[in-house]
Amino acid sequence: MGMRIVIAKPGLDGHDRGAKVIARALRDAGHEVIYTGLRRKPSEIVRVVMDEDAVAVGLSTLSGAHNVLIPKVCQELISNEMSDIVVFAGGIIPESDREFLYSLGVRAIFGPGTSTTSIIEFLETISERKKNNLEVGVGEDSRWRWD
Repeated sequence: MGMRIVIAKPGLDGHDRGAKVIARALRDAGHEVIYTGLRRKPSEIVRVVMDEDAVAVGLSTLSGAHNVLIPKVCQELISNEMSDIVVFAGGIIPESDREFLYSLGVRAIFGPGTSTTSIIEFLETISERKKNNLEVGVGEDSRWRWD
């Protein structure tokens, strides 16, 4: 059985083709996917994760606001006692910004051209790590990340 995953578009970014492709690929791989639609506030994304009892959230960002929006989602997950939620991101996120996002508990960042197979392999690894009680959540004290 697959995982329950929220795919979200934080901020004012109006381009969601990539997010929809990922959502469909994850569904085809057996995951249950909830797509939030465009222009969501971090608090709205966290609320959907909570309401849908998701185990992971994928954040798609192309607007350049990733260093503001992704940290807000991470912080709100932690402050709402959802430290075990896996956060991954995709879109246009420069290499120079990635270490900061990883330090917040983001477990993977997928750039343009990433194969859907790679994302599915990441989620399979997450599932295995959870089964083995290895920390992977945004607020858990783990330096592990997908490379």
